[in-house]
Amino acid sequence: MHKALRKIRANRSGKVRLSDHRRLPPLNAIRAFEVAARRGGFQAAAAELNVSANAVGRLVKVLEDWLGVALFKRLPRGVILTGAGEEYLGRVEILLDQLAEATADLRRRETSTELIVSSGPSFVERWLVPRLGSLIERHRDLDVRVIASPQIDDFGREEIDVAIRHGSGIYEGLRSDLLMREDFFPVCSPALLARGPRLRRPADLAHHVLLHQQHAASHEQRGQTIDQLDWASWLAKIGPNGIDAQRGPRFSFSHMTLGAAVAGHGVALASSAYIADDLATGRLVRPFGDLSVRGSQGFFIVCPVANAGHEKIVAFRNWALEEVASAA
Repeated sequence: MHKALRKIRANRSGKVRLSDHRRLPPLNAIRAFEVAARRGGFQAAAAELNVSANAVGRLVKVLEDWLGVALFKRLPRGVILTGAGEEYLGRVEILLDQLAEATADLRRRETSTELIVSSGPSFVERWLVPRLGSLIERHRDLDVRVIASPQIDDFGREEIDVAIRHGSGIYEGLRSDLLMREDFFPVCSPALLARGPRLRRPADLAHHVLLHQQHAASHEQRGQTIDQLDWASWLAKIGPNGIDAQRGPRFSFSHMTLGAAVAGHGVALASSAYIADDLATGRLVRPFGDLSVRGSQGFFIVCPVANAGHEKIVAFRNWALEEVASAA
């Protein structure tokens, strides 16, 4: 059998990759061969393909000449696969099934009204879900599905249309639109502020419990850069000395830390991306007024470049940007 169906070579780095020039047989001949083998003859294949039996035979002969091997043994009353033909058929069927599946999946994504949105658990709970009603109201034809995951989305493997990522905004192969930057500042419950101890300036944090977010190591293991301010870095930028920035309970996600602050268990360092609704309702307050530190990263709307123009993704992007703009 021809051994150059998929030519593989090593590049300068030593990695094996497909040749830039794939040497493929005529695809219409492949299709004729597969149908003839599956249906057991040229006549039956002709009926399925809506061509003549002679046309099927000619296409199969083109493929055999290209491969340099006989795929069928011609008999007085039909054809049967040769050993090489049976072996080739097994691999061709797998590839055609994969092609059909990929094509169907792409067509579903193009025409489906389901919009699958992914983001981190804290962003989903603190920003996306509270505002989701306006998206559904504006686009009643969309069937929105929200996935909360701390892991980085792999658009090639997962059924995700669009994601909101926290980071630098530079992602290979993806379109990235800045949704918002973030500022960090302390927050606490009004009850904690009322009962004391005093909390009027950053130095007073020495007398309060500090609530921390403990980032999971798995984020960095999968290539996500974690550059969110913690208490130590925030205090270093603000300036008070003599505060143990490591004491206090730790939580896996920001929304858990803020939940502990709402319950009055201590003072949390909040991102502006997560806190607007709590400040508006008075569940949390900013004891130091407008004092804050700007984070180095932000939240970005991302999707594969090839899908960036899809109507449902454009609709989501425009809605999210308008939500941030109206809040500002």
